[in-house]
Amino acid sequence: MAEKKFHYTSESVTEGHPDKVCDQLSDSVLDELLRQDKYSRVACECMVGMGFVIVTGEITTKGYVNIDKLVRDVIKQIGYDRPEYGFDANTVGVLTSIHEQSPDIAQGVRVTGTKEQGAGDQGMMTGYATNETPEFMPFSHSMATKLVLKLAEVRKKKVLSYLRPDGKSQVTGHYKDGQPESIDAVVVAAQHDPDVELDKLREDIKKYVIEPVCGDYLNPKTQYFINYTGRFVNGGPVADSGCTGRKVIVDTYGGIGGHGGGAFSGKDPTKVDRAASYMARYAAKNVVAAGLADRCEVQIAYSIAAKDPLSVNINTHHTGKVPNDKIRELVIKHFNWNPGLIIQQLDLLRPIYRKTAAYGHFGRNEPEFTWEKTDLAETLAKEAGVK
Repeated sequence: MAEKKFHYTSESVTEGHPDKVCDQLSDSVLDELLRQDKYSRVACECMVGMGFVIVTGEITTKGYVNIDKLVRDVIKQIGYDRPEYGFDANTVGVLTSIHEQSPDIAQGVRVTGTKEQGAGDQGMMTGYATNETPEFMPFSHSMATKLVLKLAEVRKKKVLSYLRPDGKSQVTGHYKDGQPESIDAVVVAAQHDPDVELDKLREDIKKYVIEPVCGDYLNPKTQYFINYTGRFVNGGPVADSGCTGRKVIVDTYGGIGGHGGGAFSGKDPTKVDRAASYMARYAAKNVVAAGLADRCEVQIAYSIAAKDPLSVNINTHHTGKVPNDKIRELVIKHFNWNPGLIIQQLDLLRPIYRKTAAYGHFGRNEPEFTWEKTDLAETLAKEAGVK
């Protein structure tokens, strides 16, 4: 049974956060190579700091990327395009150190997109879904993500023209009988120009960002922590260095549900850290959409070069309408867990990854996110005998 009352907190960050800048750079390199050669092997990592970007990794491809130009284009699109920001697409230094994938690894991943393909590495991956929101995502994480999306929207549309690209959010949800009832606390940190008054910024963020997103979940007891330390002028890579793969909880489920530890961005789909996590989400979401459980966590594990998973585990957190063993049987039957067939079923050899690198890999309905479909829910419900 679901716990009667509890609180849960999740956070998110904008596309201008230093770690997210790196994720977007890594996935932009991946996309450009997949656009030219869909069988590209890519493991691209980035680091940003004051005035510089480092791009490194292992890449085997028939394509070519002008990394210096790509880096500047992406940084400009994010919004770091003025000298006064201290990190400027026009003047930033770009260093690269890239070499080919190790042949010792490549020999275990010979064929892309067929059942003969093995996993690109060992590890465990998790997918999660819950019926507490329409997008089958944890409520606190969904709200935190929508807040930073709104923060970016009002900046780009110049509703709040004094905002700068960096920002964060955090939401504490109050749950009753396993479902969200209200929001107890909202935290927003929004980078801004130096001349805006703090009181005005706090009023504006509450009016144009928090209230439109959180709506009826707010109440007179909700606590607001908006730029709680005061000024937030210096932000982005000027204030903090960033690295690819440091926001894995923001990328996934906000702390609810497990995480295998492997980041997604900069990795082509032969890497099961990414592809198997997407398939696990696809399975978990269809299980919940089918009514087999209110919550579902799917864990998969692989050995490097293995063509089949070492384990498939189902955890419904005591919300299952049918036994976990039955759900596991259906998940193995209807979802492909061979690394090559995952790529086939989810159509992953496409340049779709830059979009995933900010505002979450899950809970989104854009056509690129094939792992968000619920097209197998009806089949699962029928075979499980759930109406």
